[in-house]
Amino acid sequence: MRITSRGRVLGGIALIGSSALVLAGCAAAPETGGDGETGASDFLPCMVSDAGGFDDKSFNQLGYEGLVEAAAEIDVEPITVESASETDYAPNIDELVAQGCNLIVTVGFALSAATLTAAEANPDVEFALIDDAADADFDGAPDFDNTKPIIFDTAGAAFLAGYAAASYTKSGTVATWGGMNFPTVTIFMDGFAQGVKYFNEQQGKDVKVLGYDLASPDSATFTGGFEANDVAKTTAQNFIDQGADVLLPVGGPIYQSAVAAITDSGKEIALVGVDADLFETDPTTQDIVLTSILKGIKSATAAVVSAAAADEFSNEAYVGTLENDGVGMASFHNFESLVAPELQGELDAIKAGIIDGSIPVTSYLSE
Repeated sequence: MRITSRGRVLGGIALIGSSALVLAGCAAAPETGGDGETGASDFLPCMVSDAGGFDDKSFNQLGYEGLVEAAAEIDVEPITVESASETDYAPNIDELVAQGCNLIVTVGFALSAATLTAAEANPDVEFALIDDAADADFDGAPDFDNTKPIIFDTAGAAFLAGYAAASYTKSGTVATWGGMNFPTVTIFMDGFAQGVKYFNEQQGKDVKVLGYDLASPDSATFTGGFEANDVAKTTAQNFIDQGADVLLPVGGPIYQSAVAAITDSGKEIALVGVDADLFETDPTTQDIVLTSILKGIKSATAAVVSAAAADEFSNEAYVGTLENDGVGMASFHNFESLVAPELQGELDAIKAGIIDGSIPVTSYLSE
């Protein structure tokens, strides 16, 4: 794992046991003033990444930036820990508890079980879990009073991106796939496919979606992880070989493998990003990014941290939607002149229809 303070990498340290490694020996303690108090506040916010790391130019990075922004406003030094694999999740959380963190933000649904276990064992510590409902017993509410879900109904934004992809494609074939079969991954794929279907219905077209079938979602394509590796690149290449000219990979760094496959193909293939606006976060993609499906992870994380610091923490879920601008679709940037002139007007009307309910979009959150 890597432990950082304000983004400062302090070294990679092998985990030798959840109780054997004391973070104080790995990371500098928060700076104290002359009166011995921590910064301008005694509140200590902390964060654990998933295996993608804080420099994934996407999901983890946005959460990290939100934490840092809020910590700067309250004048404290946050502690952040990067997980190298899923076996790091529970030990990393436990060590942050031992470090005295008041709020621990865990980034990603993969950390749900470890977060809930820690929340139950440490009722005096507050936890915020990004992209998971913190509802292991499925009763419709967070399992513990000290655990706040930060979730995003991205189906609506993905619907818009699917409509745009269907409008843009020259081959009549688009593709989407995920890292792993989690609801917070498939919600993008499902919304995207619904948008393509709506385009076909409205425009009398037959754009095909590879990698995800609305009628058979269990047959969806996944790479088996969220790493940018040969499997992820081969997956992208297979869809390119089948004629797809718009690609939506869902799962943090796996988009980087899609970029490599696009480059190697020598074809005009467009990419749709997720979570962050890839055009802004990864300038190397600017010539191929059609648009991105956005989550307001940074602003949501900053708001939750600030509220907790002000002693206003609650376990009521934050749910980002099109209506509250918690999710959205990025601009077309360099593709502005390449999409149909009427497309943006159509998307604006569709967004309004999704918000007022006249255009239904389903997701595991809406249900």
